[in-house]
Amino acid sequence: MRYERPLSDTVHLREARVDDAAPLASAYTRNREHLAPWDPERPPSFFSEHGQRTLLTARLANAAAGEGQPFHLVEGDEIVGGISLNQIVRGPAQRATVGYWVDHEHVGRGLASAAVAAVADFAAETLRLHRLEAGALPRNAASRAVLSRSGFVEYGYAASYLRIAGRWEDHVLYHRLLG
Repeated sequence: MRYERPLSDTVHLREARVDDAAPLASAYTRNREHLAPWDPERPPSFFSEHGQRTLLTARLANAAAGEGQPFHLVEGDEIVGGISLNQIVRGPAQRATVGYWVDHEHVGRGLASAAVAAVADFAAETLRLHRLEAGALPRNAASRAVLSRSGFVEYGYAASYLRIAGRWEDHVLYHRLLG
């Protein structure tokens, strides 16, 4: 399946590809400090082309199995963000989690909100999912605002939910019903 959607005059959202490894490694290296407070600790290999190729290969195999779907925000030849549907559950649940990031030079331009809206449409129309879920650190006001603007509703609080930047962190939980 080929999915692509403009998010701004210069940035578009498209499905991830294995040949994104080099520009993705560059993007993560460029944003290492920007993303560090919000991400798990990353080994040095994560920031290499080989490491990203390995991760992309696994994520695309996961997508082929119907268990996830990674996308990239692209401007020219650069990757300036990412968003993915993770942990897709079928059966009576028909749900997935969503996670996203935007390059430090592109924050504040509405790209995260546009990407979340586009991926929610994709989840509803293409994957026929019923529900999306997301979590945000309580102190991550920007991410929480993106979720609220994108139609997500706060529904809970999870203590010690994920290991972020080397420590177990609480998260505010959000959901959006798609149909």
